[in-house]
Amino acid sequence: MAIDCLVLGAGQEIGKSCVVVTINGKRIMFDCGMHMGCDDHNRYPDFSLVSKSGDFDSAISCIIITHFHMDHVGALPYFTEVCGYNGPIYMSYPTKALSPLMLEDYRRVMVDRRGEEELFTTTHIANCMKKVIAIDLKQTIQVDEDLQIRAYYAGHVLGAVMVYAKVGDAAIVYTGDYNMTTDRHLGAAKIDRLQLDLLISESTYATTIRGSKYPREREFLQAVHKCVAGGGKALIPSFALGRAQELCMLLDDYWERMNIKVPIYFSSGLTIQANMYYKMLISWTSQNVKEKHNTHNPFDFKNVKDFDRSLIHAPGPCVLFATPGMLCAGFSLEVFKHWAPSPLNLVALPGYSVAGTVGHKLMSGKPTTVDLYNGTKVDVRCKIHQVAFSPHTDAKGIMDLTKFLSPKNVVLVHGEKPSMLILKDKITSELDIPCFVPANGETVSVASTTYIKANASDMFLKSCSSPNFKFSNSTQLRVTDQRTADGVLVIEKSKKAKIVHQDDVSDVLHEKNHVVSLAYCCPVKVKGESDDVDLIKQLSAKILKTVSGAEIHESENCLQIGSFNGTLCLKDKCVHRRDISSSSEAVVFLCCNWSAADLELGWEIISVMKQNM
Repeated sequence: MAIDCLVLGAGQEIGKSCVVVTINGKRIMFDCGMHMGCDDHNRYPDFSLVSKSGDFDSAISCIIITHFHMDHVGALPYFTEVCGYNGPIYMSYPTKALSPLMLEDYRRVMVDRRGEEELFTTTHIANCMKKVIAIDLKQTIQVDEDLQIRAYYAGHVLGAVMVYAKVGDAAIVYTGDYNMTTDRHLGAAKIDRLQLDLLISESTYATTIRGSKYPREREFLQAVHKCVAGGGKALIPSFALGRAQELCMLLDDYWERMNIKVPIYFSSGLTIQANMYYKMLISWTSQNVKEKHNTHNPFDFKNVKDFDRSLIHAPGPCVLFATPGMLCAGFSLEVFKHWAPSPLNLVALPGYSVAGTVGHKLMSGKPTTVDLYNGTKVDVRCKIHQVAFSPHTDAKGIMDLTKFLSPKNVVLVHGEKPSMLILKDKITSELDIPCFVPANGETVSVASTTYIKANASDMFLKSCSSPNFKFSNSTQLRVTDQRTADGVLVIEKSKKAKIVHQDDVSDVLHEKNHVVSLAYCCPVKVKGESDDVDLIKQLSAKILKTVSGAEIHESENCLQIGSFNGTLCLKDKCVHRRDISSSSEAVVFLCCNWSAADLELGWEIISVMKQNM
């Protein structure tokens, strides 16, 4: 069986995260976000790739949202209320509480202020959230008889989770956005060591390795302090939840220590609501916040006040947190238009800005003018400071998590293609794990684990227990047990799987003449300067010389081997074809090897082609 990973969003880009994974017949949609830098049809994922007919209830087993950022939840009301999905939706309790605030704030900015077409309404948001099922950390949810999911702490923002999903023996983890280090208000990501066929990881900072956070905090504080000390105004565009709380805690503490009297403002009532939720959901914060909470709530900021729109043109210095981040729309962009022309002022951009936003243009260089969404040009004479306070993990964090989980395959999403390709090569070379970087609309298929419980025939067990000693010539006499036995795994309809001795097969199937037809999919890993294609052609030619009648199909970096005569050995895998099976109806035939050194008998079915017999 295979696991299919269809990337609808965040494939070789950052924005509109949406990945649909098919595991043993179950289809899970991870995240349903929008692209903050697009104002056309590319804003939402292409849901037609999930179902051409629009019957999404039949096409999707469930949706899991990892956190409340718009690039992960922004398309959900549209998908449920406009496209018509009515199946189960899972989120953490904080994400369920905060998502409607973020969605309504976005709708209000885009429709009420910018006059854009309304893609979903306030009623759509409310009806969508009624369908959401809230889950706790490490709570195992049985979605249906076969599919189970579990959430793990991801850091990043309040309520963010990584998701473990398992169907039968096949298991994956989808990380969403995560942070492997603690900050002032959130802890580091935590997950159990799991047996995984696939890890789907974000890769926003695929090539960045951050140093200590303290120099970065000091640099930010000095930049803001220098601005206000010179009579300027500091604008910090940030989303209402996450970095706003982190930076407010940092500035509030610094203002207290330095006895600075310059006002710090919040522009959005949404942030006041957000701080209320942070106080209520203190168990999701860092250990440091939990300990301080006993004597003082760290989210009760002493020096932070509400901002009135009339203060935009008020004289004197100030610090303003204005939403949204990235300067993509809303009040932060309005303030930017008024403050950017003054060389006294400062724009401090925290974290990552998506391509197409004003924030991205400012971070890409030092432009003297910036074009806004409506064609307006703004002179930029203010200072620009990029704050390295991203809630995403860095390249070391991604490698550490991948090494810890040691999945059989890795798919990277939510990153920029050049950096992702570098990280892909690093994962492949250093961890020896196949890694994929699909674009939007592409599907990656990887093998899934399948374990089969089977009985063993008396003849097979007897052959296994017959000693076969080998004596080696050396200075001391050494005796090793070379006991081996070949068995055939027989799986018939309505019968339990059974391992029988090769001579038993005819009796088991009540047939005299039988032919076992097998197919084996062998991934070829290339090391050195050899080209994949050349190596596969060489291996293909060698197999044809080794075995007779082999049917070989070359596909990218794999060889698919059909029916053949004799025995084919590739590394530690051994596939046999024996003339012992025939026309009776058997679903799967596999040959296995048992040796005295093995602790248990098992198979990993990579690929089996059912042949007409």
